[in-house]
Formats: sequence, C-alpha cells, structure tokens
Amino acid sequence: MSWFGAEIDGLMFATRTVHFTASAITAGALIFRGVVAEPALRVAPHANALVERQLRGAAWIGIAVAVVSGLTWVLLLTMSLSGEGLGEAVISGALRDVLDLTQFGWVSQVRLALAIMLSICLAFDRSELWRLLALGAAASLVASIAWTGHAASTPSALGYLHLASDALHLIAAAAWFGGLIPLVLLLRALRYHRGCSSLKLDAVRRFSALAIISVATLTLSGFVNSWILVGSFRGLVMTDYGQLLMLKLGLFAVMLVFAAINRLVLTPQLTLPSDEARQGALHALSRNTLIEIALGLSIFAVVGVLGTQHPAAHFMK
Repeated sequence: MSWFGAEIDGLMFATRTVHFTASAITAGALIFRGVVAEPALRVAPHANALVERQLRGAAWIGIAVAVVSGLTWVLLLTMSLSGEGLGEAVISGALRDVLDLTQFGWVSQVRLALAIMLSICLAFDRSELWRLLALGAAASLVASIAWTGHAASTPSALGYLHLASDALHLIAAAAWFGGLIPLVLLLRALRYHRGCSSLKLDAVRRFSALAIISVATLTLSGFVNSWILVGSFRGLVMTDYGQLLMLKLGLFAVMLVFAAINRLVLTPQLTLPSDEARQGALHALSRNTLIEIALGLSIFAVVGVLGTQHPAAHFMK
C-alpha cells in the first residue's frame, strides 16, 4: 500500500487502526456512562437500564476486539522483526523474545492484564467501587497505547513530557470519539420513552461539556506532540509525516464544525415547544453524530499510518 509515497504494511495499518478504535470505544463507553448517562438518567430507571445494557455491550465488544487486535499486532511485529512466518515465529522463540526482551512486548503484556482486569470489573460492576475500577482500567488501557508509539522513544526529560501529553491525548480522544457511539445509543433508546425531552437535553448538554473539555485537551496535547515530532513548519509541509498530520488536523477541524452545529444550533432546539421541531432537531443531532463517528474513524485510520512513519523532526535535523 502506498500513501504519500510511503510504503505501508496494509495488515499492520489495519490492525493498529482497529486496535486504537476498539480501545477508544471501550474507554469512551465507560466515561460516557459515568459522566453523562448515569447523572442524566438517574430519574428514569427504565430508560437507564436499557442504556446501561447497551453501554456494557459496547464496552464488552470493544474489549474483545482490542484483545484480538492487540494479539494480532504482537504477532505481526514478531513476524516483521524475525522475517519468519507465524508458525516459525512461535516455534523458534521469536515471539517469546519480543514479549520478554522489548518494551513493546512488556507494554503489550501490561495492556493484556489491564484488559483482563477491566473484564473482571465489568462482570462484577454492580457497585460503585467496581464501576470506578472499571473506569480506571479502561482509561489506563487506552492511555498505555502511548508507550507503544513515538512517545516511548523520545529521550530524556522530553520523553516524560511526550508520554504524558500523548496519554492525555488518547484519553481525551476516547472521551469524545468513544462517547459518540453511546450518545447515539442513548438518543435512540430515549426515542421510545415518552416525556424524555428534558432527559435528552440534559444528556446532550452533559456530553457537550465533556466534548469541550476533550477538545481543549486534544488541542493542547496535540500541539505538544506536534512540536516534538514535527518541530517546524517546514517539517509539516515537506514530509510525508507532516502531510498526514495536516490531513488529520483537517478531519479534526471538520469534526469541530459538526460538534459546534450540534452544540450551538441543534441542542437549543430541543427546548422548543413544538414536538415536531424537537423531533427534527433530535434527528439532525443523531445524523450529525453519525457523521462525527465516520470522521473519527478516518482520524484513527490516519493515526494508524502515522505510527508507522518516521517523525518529521528526524528529517529536519
């Protein structure tokens, strides 16, 4: 596969994209549950029970896909490093060496342990303690991706700043993008419950506040990451990495436009006296959210490619 003149391992690119997306959806579903769904639907137990089942289902699917794609990622990297096929890599001990002797292998084992811990928490999360543990495990699972990328190889004190910034970037992305799917599920669940207009408005407003915090965090952490990995305007426009980053920023900007329309135009319409107007606004809100999801998936695809490229700063020295 060729993109901007760079040869990309298509299977590795697809695996990374799926893994990032699944991890974000898992964390996003649980963040959404704690920050948006539970506070907004506390007064509507029947609707809350339905949304709770849907959120747990999304989290379980996310965990399963994240574990399978994570294991696939390890196997693909082992085959790439050893130059062996799957069976040979396992039999020869190359897989063991990657797991035991590389930082990526150690991080992968930690992340698998986090996924197992998260699964246990979800299985028993009938109490507040288990829910908090599940939320912490999910946030750690997505943040730990930072240790598998460029941030993990940044040297000295700058490396600690890069890792912290990248981890915050990943959590913020999960909170916003990963929360979009639960938002659609919640709005559709409330569609079949009468007298839920105020609940829909409350949920949308809570998610908008979460999204604003996430966007601010994404912007600040993204600036830090770009400063470290790109370093200059010339690196941004003259390298494959910089051009891919500009594509990512463009998709992010379009997402912001739809988010602004949802927040500033459609959300106030949920308070209109006309039921027809409220339903129209709700339909447009759901449609725009689906578009945001598609844009978010495109961004994760670009991120999947960026991780396989040398940072622009390497070519500008």
